[in-house]
Amino acid sequence: MINRLEVNETNKMIEQEMLDVRTITMGISLLDCCDSDLDTLNRNIYNKITSSAKDLVSTGREIELEYGIPIVNKRISVTPVALVGGRACKSPEDFVTIAKTLDKAAKDMEVNFLGGYSALVCKGMTPVDKNLIRSIPQALSSTERVCSSVNIGSTKTGINMDAVKLMGEIVKETAIATKDDSSLGCAKLVVFCNAPDDNPFMAGAFHGVTEGDVVINVGVSGPGVVKRALEKVRGENFEVLCETIKKTAFKVTRAGQLVAQEASGRLGVPFGIVDLSLAPTPSVGDSVAEILEEMGLESVGAPGTTAALALLNDQVKKGGVMASSFVGGLSGAFIPVSEDKGMIDAVNRGAINIEKLEAMTCVCSVGLDMIAIPGNTPATTISGIIADEAAIGMINQKTTAVRLIPVIGKDVGETVEFGGLLGYAPIQPVNRFSCEEFVNRGGRIPAPIHSFKN
Repeated sequence: MINRLEVNETNKMIEQEMLDVRTITMGISLLDCCDSDLDTLNRNIYNKITSSAKDLVSTGREIELEYGIPIVNKRISVTPVALVGGRACKSPEDFVTIAKTLDKAAKDMEVNFLGGYSALVCKGMTPVDKNLIRSIPQALSSTERVCSSVNIGSTKTGINMDAVKLMGEIVKETAIATKDDSSLGCAKLVVFCNAPDDNPFMAGAFHGVTEGDVVINVGVSGPGVVKRALEKVRGENFEVLCETIKKTAFKVTRAGQLVAQEASGRLGVPFGIVDLSLAPTPSVGDSVAEILEEMGLESVGAPGTTAALALLNDQVKKGGVMASSFVGGLSGAFIPVSEDKGMIDAVNRGAINIEKLEAMTCVCSVGLDMIAIPGNTPATTISGIIADEAAIGMINQKTTAVRLIPVIGKDVGETVEFGGLLGYAPIQPVNRFSCEEFVNRGGRIPAPIHSFKN
């Protein structure tokens, strides 16, 4: 049971150290909406979402006022749309109508984002999957709040290189389709390996098919809380450092548990998981990079950065697991460049590049995230980066993801502004050597030997 003393301690972290609940995400199954008639399908989807989530935003606001805990976003995730639209959607344009229905539902429910315009193609692609994937550029350019994801690999199945090649093309097409808005559509598109079914964070959230009909998942964030705690133990050994992070993660997760339980009870919806992910924002003092620098790095990107991030990620998970029996999602540390003031500064000073960020993704919770690259980057190069990141996830049995933004009309040395929590980013160079012949081979990269555990 969470007591008032914990609430008071949490309020201090909110007031002084920028603790927040980053999102309450309601996961909604759309499997019972399936129909062979497209108009009926869209009507079923809209009605299911609006009836399930009608009190989500108001309940979040009530909890904010009662406990004083900021809840930054109220969001919805749905069953991967490729699984829902198969009977009715015969073309990419048919799927775009579903995207517009999802966007209308999200606006009417006043949620920030809705995730689940997704396909799971880690072993192969059906014609339905291909239609959804090919619809993504038009879907993201004609909606405001819809987020899309595609899972192209897993430890159990290997990597679907046909899907990898296609997604490089889709990322580029999405950038072109949204070029008048700084190619912002790509910020709402993520390519996964080992995607979790219960992730509450965007753009990769979707409601997995093993989940219940409706569920509440909560994502908590507190980079500033961790940094403030580490300032008090400067110069101490690694044992003290680890214990400090673990205890702080415990306290932060308890705040998430409180909000999740309250939201679940008031909405009459089962509680799913708490995702304790240190998700930075562009605000000063809310940076994962600054945590790593507080550990003793002159700049994130310096030798020792990967080790520091591995330590941080592991201790966050250990502290979170002690605080809640239902920790899930991604739970660890995010390193999105445009959303982290410390990361932006490191790129600008030349301390970190894409290759170092890729090394860091071996030990953190996600992957190459919110990285702006030149708009003339070839689609095959994007596919090669996706393949590299997927290989890290497949071999290491962890979630990895790629959210690259080829900003049309911009090149290395320029900066792009996305606004809000998405921040801004310097355009980073990519390796100029080609991987076209490798990407064009087609087929699958087999699962690793250690995946055979039956």
